[in-house]
Amino acid sequence: MIPGLPRLYAAIDGTWPAARLVHTGPWTLREGGGGGKRVSCASADGDWTTDDLAAAEKAMRMLDQTPLFMIRVGEDALDAALDARGYRLIDPVTLWCTPVAALTDVEIPRVTTFALWEPLAVTREIWEEAGIGAARQRVMERVKGPKAGLLGRIDDRPAGAGFCAIHDGIAMVHALEIRAPQRGKGLGKWMMRRAAAWAGEHGAEWLAVLCLTDNAAANGLYASLGFEVVGQYHYRINPEA
Repeated sequence: MIPGLPRLYAAIDGTWPAARLVHTGPWTLREGGGGGKRVSCASADGDWTTDDLAAAEKAMRMLDQTPLFMIRVGEDALDAALDARGYRLIDPVTLWCTPVAALTDVEIPRVTTFALWEPLAVTREIWEEAGIGAARQRVMERVKGPKAGLLGRIDDRPAGAGFCAIHDGIAMVHALEIRAPQRGKGLGKWMMRRAAAWAGEHGAEWLAVLCLTDNAAANGLYASLGFEVVGQYHYRINPEA
């Protein structure tokens, strides 16, 4: 049975960790160190009040971060309260998942993909080209469990980069990027199969990935590989941003 949403949300934090988690009142606050929304947002741990919202906003500003909340499945009341305070909805995300075994049934062509840690210099170069700079790469460095940098090759040249880490039996792929000239040639599928093979070797049963809901090409890739949509979330950001 596919893992439940609480376990999958925990895998997000475990495989793409904030620099620091602060648990205060009904909130988990994340200090991101410039690593993007996923490691800089607040999420609700329990019942909250309007005063609690104001306290979370103040705490995030004390971390020198714009107030930003992650809204997960079932958190309609929080979504509505933030909307009423003028918060903008941004970056809806779709969460996909599949059994690792579903992607290890086909042999990967030789020298097409690799999974290793530390990432090669060319892997980091591809990330940099895609805007995944030093701060986001530091997120990868913070992962405590098994992790790997993914490198993809096609047309005899390095063309793709990605990151995979494991938390509680779930391997999650992040930062998957294919250089523009090599897109549409099937490299993304081979890189996901490499991630699954690596995950299986390290004891994971499930492979998951996050994707912006409006990224039709990437969502199409995961659907074509048999991934199932298992959840969504989005952010609400303070209008001061």
